[in-house]
Amino acid sequence: MTERQSPSLHSVAILSRGDAATRRDATPQNSRFVRVFEALAAVGIEAQPVIYDESFAEEVREQLLAVDGVLVWVNPIQDGRNRAGLDALLRDVAARGVWVSTHPDVTLKMGTKEVLYRTRLMSWGSDTALYQTAEAMRAELPTRLAIGPRVIKRSRGNGGQGVWKIEKLPTPPMIRVLDATKDASEELTLDDFLRRCAEYFENGSVVDQPFQPRLSEGVVRCYMAGDRCAGFGHHKVKALVDSPTARSEAGPRLYTSNADTRFQRLRRLMEDKWTPQLTTVLDIARVDLPMIWDADFMLGPVQTDGSDSYVLGEINVSSVHPYPNEAPAEIARRVADRLQRKL
Repeated sequence: MTERQSPSLHSVAILSRGDAATRRDATPQNSRFVRVFEALAAVGIEAQPVIYDESFAEEVREQLLAVDGVLVWVNPIQDGRNRAGLDALLRDVAARGVWVSTHPDVTLKMGTKEVLYRTRLMSWGSDTALYQTAEAMRAELPTRLAIGPRVIKRSRGNGGQGVWKIEKLPTPPMIRVLDATKDASEELTLDDFLRRCAEYFENGSVVDQPFQPRLSEGVVRCYMAGDRCAGFGHHKVKALVDSPTARSEAGPRLYTSNADTRFQRLRRLMEDKWTPQLTTVLDIARVDLPMIWDADFMLGPVQTDGSDSYVLGEINVSSVHPYPNEAPAEIARRVADRLQRKL
């Protein structure tokens, strides 16, 4: 086994997916996380890039056993591969004393769409259903569709994979569906749509939320480092938006600091109310919150005082990047504090 670093020097690995060539050539300077490396160095933490692939997992294991902690940036699904092997590896090194963020057990609680169901009674929640089987979805979805358009989301995915807007048409059993990764909707039978979703139940579930009519006004992403806000991102989206005019207004996400005056109410809600509630509902210790995670919010109904309400659409934990310029410094401070607690 590789010798561990001296306990007087905090050391972390920044782990991401790549091939053998990427692994061979990886340096802090050519990493997309270069600002995180710089921020960690500024607080006295030695960081090294670790590139992961299943084909050289044992080499990665040895690297991780030689550091105090590991920060993980790997999507749940990427290029046809999932995180099953990596998560097993991370659980193993964590059991041997390496601090892992985000630990796979925390990712399962926070980073799947099921969190929308588990936190549906919080004030960021909505009329959310959870289907554990295709049969349950077949039985319950028509009743919900009769009320209005719904959004279907597979439990694990990224980049809009497995996310659909569906609405009932005047001629049953026809429905209109819009894939979040596509530009145009299509009409098909409910049975045909259910067959498309069958694979989602092979290793997960499906979450069903009401469609939010104000989606075309934009999505606010709140970036969190542990339990503190590290900044915001805001953009108008194309995904699940039907109107050609609204789609034409879509643009890139614009990043701002946690001092952005537009989102101070959201910041207070996240730091003072929702994150404490989230840790309670999901049974997560605050110290185990991810070093970087984000929550996407759609605008809900305008409240009686004229302020906006927010509806949670997703929590991202596995591979949060990019992020506001201010986030790396906040991540580094949190990492330093967490390693101090550990050691």
